[in-house]
Amino acid sequence: MKKSNFPFIGLAGNIGVGKTTFTRKIALRQNWTPFYESVADNPYLSDFYKNMDRWGFHLQIYFLYKRFDSHLQMSRLQSGVIQDRTIYEDMEIFARNLHELHHLSDRDWDNYCGLFSAMITFLKKPDLIVYLKASTDTLITRIHSRGRDYEQSIDPQYLHILNICYERWINSLPEKDILVIDTDEFNIYEQDDKLQHFESMILERLSLKSS
Repeated sequence: MKKSNFPFIGLAGNIGVGKTTFTRKIALRQNWTPFYESVADNPYLSDFYKNMDRWGFHLQIYFLYKRFDSHLQMSRLQSGVIQDRTIYEDMEIFARNLHELHHLSDRDWDNYCGLFSAMITFLKKPDLIVYLKASTDTLITRIHSRGRDYEQSIDPQYLHILNICYERWINSLPEKDILVIDTDEFNIYEQDDKLQHFESMILERLSLKSS
């Protein structure tokens, strides 16, 4: 198989793990086009953290639509791309978890699953999913440090449950499609040597998959 000049990297990870910063830095270093999660302009996020039962379905549909739109944009580009959170996490982590916690009704879950299944038939899969992993304590520290008002009320137990969901999902995927990076001891703002090491790991995996 010919090596792709335009790799598609999906960056996965829990709330607060550092996906946005990692995306920005790797995109700059590799001259890839970054695609970011819709957070600052999300009309549902603040309400969701106050009342998950009321706003869970609305939030998940909004994220699904935004991620699908980003995916379509990426498919039109003649460049490498790196995406801050994948569309698969919307389904496998966040929507599924809300349903399991009874914040999403069976009716809404079935509706969501049908829409998701229809959407992904149109989408190219990432060449590599890079999972940024961190403990719940690390996530809480980073969330408090970045100071987004709507995130300060996030229940640590919710983050812990999401971490369990991530481990379940990652372990279900083919090993060749996943690169796991433990970020507990990684300060992305100060440790350029580690960032370069992780960058090399990504490029090596892409090379192996394309050889």
